[in-house]
Amino acid sequence: MVHYGHSNQLRQARAMGDYLIAGVHTDEEISCHKGPPVFTQEERYKMVRAIKWVDEIVPGAPYVTTLETLDKYNCDFCVHGNDITLTVDGKDTYEEVKTAGRYRECQRTQGVSTTDLVGRMLLMTKTHHSDARGCSPWTGVSQFLQTSQKIMQFASGKEPEPGDTIIYVAGAFDLFHIGHIDFLEKVHSLAPKPYIIVGLHFDQEVNVYKGKNYPIMNIHERTLSVLACRYVSEVVIGAPYAVTADLIDHFKVDMVYHGKTEVLPDKDGSDPYAEPKRRGIFQTVDSGNSLSTDDIVQRIIKNRLEYEARNQKKEAKELAVLHALRMRERLIEGAEK
Repeated sequence: MVHYGHSNQLRQARAMGDYLIAGVHTDEEISCHKGPPVFTQEERYKMVRAIKWVDEIVPGAPYVTTLETLDKYNCDFCVHGNDITLTVDGKDTYEEVKTAGRYRECQRTQGVSTTDLVGRMLLMTKTHHSDARGCSPWTGVSQFLQTSQKIMQFASGKEPEPGDTIIYVAGAFDLFHIGHIDFLEKVHSLAPKPYIIVGLHFDQEVNVYKGKNYPIMNIHERTLSVLACRYVSEVVIGAPYAVTADLIDHFKVDMVYHGKTEVLPDKDGSDPYAEPKRRGIFQTVDSGNSLSTDDIVQRIIKNRLEYEARNQKKEAKELAVLHALRMRERLIEGAEK
């Protein structure tokens, strides 16, 4: 998957240098070393390109990063999170570049991992935001805790400028995926100088119109996911379901867009887009991509056994490495004594 934890890693990496190249593995490489990917390689290439801190991507990047790879793309060093990445046979994928002193580390985002998100979708229970925990410090995660500092790090901080077209779109944007990106990219292309504001509905609101146990990601996680997208200028956290006159006037909205997905009535049975329609500033946009959050969940459920096996194997590998590291520390401590 591609999630806000990856975006935060890329943000930190970009701050360490002047130009960021993100290598993205093929489906074949991921299946070999980790288990079945949730998004296809083409989807992941496009999703990583849409992260605002990425300058360039390398499709089909090798799973083991070598000095040859760094030299090929004229890179001074590579960056990875402070969790461990292992090959299928348990070797550190960054061993060569670490030995050469061309490796740097950034902080892993606590509270999220692909394993955790897959676990939430497999559980699909009302307590999925706090249930899926393992024993490994890398795989087993706690609930994500939002801070104002993190939002500031992700936000563009740019105000609308004269000549900008202020565009408003709203929704859940749950499990931020390629369908959302294609929609935002399409909306972005509809004005010479677009300033896109995304209204995110609170979890309880999403649950009312999506049902089941949605959203998979809470409002704090969805905020960072959307802010990381290069097409988005601002986010309204906890936007009202109905696009009101007050909201339009407050943000000086020029256009309101919605995708091809069904628009459910508000609690009182009214059309949530009645006001922008009355003003003649509402338009439906066809992004050409019908992928939904439901479709992503169905991918997980379809391959349930494979994903459960993936999570268990990953946990076992990480615990084995952790045990080896602790044994090494004890041996060093014993020698020093």
